[in-house]
Amino acid sequence: MTVLTSTVPLRIFNTLSQKKEIFEPLHAPQVRIYVCGPTVYDFVHIGNARTFTAFDVVVRFLRFAGYEVTYVRNYTDVDDKIIQAAQRQNENPLALATRFLEAFEEDAACLRLLPPDVAPRVSEHMGEIVQMIGVLVDKGHAYASGGDVYFSVSSYPAYAALSKRDLSEMRAGERVAVGENKREPLDFALWKAAKPGEPSWASPWGEGRPGWHIECSAMSAKYLGETFDIHGGGGDLVFPHHENELAQSQAASGKPLCRYWMHCGFLDLAGAKMSKSLGNTIGLRDALARTDADSLRFFFLSTHYRNPLKFSDKSLADAQARVCYFYESLQLLEELCLPPAPAETEGAHAYVDAFKEAMSDDFNTAAALAVLSELFNEVNVLGRKRNAKALAQLSCLHEQARAIGGALGLFEETPSTWLRRRRDTRIAERNLDVTQVEALVASRQKAREEKDFAQADILRGELEKMGVELRDTPKGPEWKLV
Repeated sequence: MTVLTSTVPLRIFNTLSQKKEIFEPLHAPQVRIYVCGPTVYDFVHIGNARTFTAFDVVVRFLRFAGYEVTYVRNYTDVDDKIIQAAQRQNENPLALATRFLEAFEEDAACLRLLPPDVAPRVSEHMGEIVQMIGVLVDKGHAYASGGDVYFSVSSYPAYAALSKRDLSEMRAGERVAVGENKREPLDFALWKAAKPGEPSWASPWGEGRPGWHIECSAMSAKYLGETFDIHGGGGDLVFPHHENELAQSQAASGKPLCRYWMHCGFLDLAGAKMSKSLGNTIGLRDALARTDADSLRFFFLSTHYRNPLKFSDKSLADAQARVCYFYESLQLLEELCLPPAPAETEGAHAYVDAFKEAMSDDFNTAAALAVLSELFNEVNVLGRKRNAKALAQLSCLHEQARAIGGALGLFEETPSTWLRRRRDTRIAERNLDVTQVEALVASRQKAREEKDFAQADILRGELEKMGVELRDTPKGPEWKLV
């Protein structure tokens, strides 16, 4: 369907200014986005997945709204955590990183995350990293010390503009760790001298590897330019990662790194922020084994991306129940064999317009899902009428549901496939005998055909006792678990 131009301007909450700002890309209709991707030393957890899903929807909606988006999401495959994990498993660090990178891509596909246009790896961009460090040294923003290179925080007066931290308090609380060669406690490593058994690369300061923060500055500059539109990541990255990234990038180029900073809220498990270091994570693979991609995405999107989101079995079950209602509504639409939607139908784009208005308020997916719920409520009301006018309206609703679903990454399966899989899963959980259920359904249908309605009612009652709900359709009886 044609995507209409919204009369409501898109507003984005900018972490730097701490307010919503009207979105004005540098080179409209082009939009350039950089999102910090995973550090590939383990399987990704659902806290990470929530962040990646949030920005997946940002990209989808911007494209839906007519923008030409270049989406870059990196892989950190050179890092202390990777080296430590490799040492524990007696594995080459780069080989371990590649293994978990491939696992992430499998999981991302299962969650229906769009592949980024560019997915750079740190290990493949040492030339750009070394060059940027050299620029910072030449400009007096960085210094070499004992084979390491550090960024001089005191050389950049705007430091902490993003995180809004008090530098005097930070300096009082920081200490130079053993083995570090920096001049001031707040200075951070751009290059680390090589250690035995660790991967290393050549540089003007000797063999070594990059610090964590410099990698994103170098890769975003290469693929998106010195200033781009949106920089995103999890809320845990505001400090120190994004603060340091902002400082070193702008010190090197003399230009703003990006126009809008976006950060996703934490996912809480048992009242604590989900993180591997706390040992309270649920892997994305484990979650997808317990539920499906639509339900997990619905759960993530049911709360505004900036707000904290609490995970529980009930919240996941509630999401799946809601998605089930959506798919049942879509199945109803497909069963009706609707005519093509006439363009002049009343309200032909009403829900799409409401969806765009919701998403234009800082990508408010919770409000967008409410629009989708209203749409499907109307589907079920009109589905009982089935006159010519109702069918025309239902055809428009079907188009709008599919358009909105695509912009949210939902409904990529056929309704019958999704509903049957959910039914089969619940059958297994209840230890029901499917053969027995199917036999009772067939016997009831035979009784109805023979007009033995008393027997049909008895058989229906037996099915209800088993938790089975029947629905008679033009194609024959269908059943599901209550």
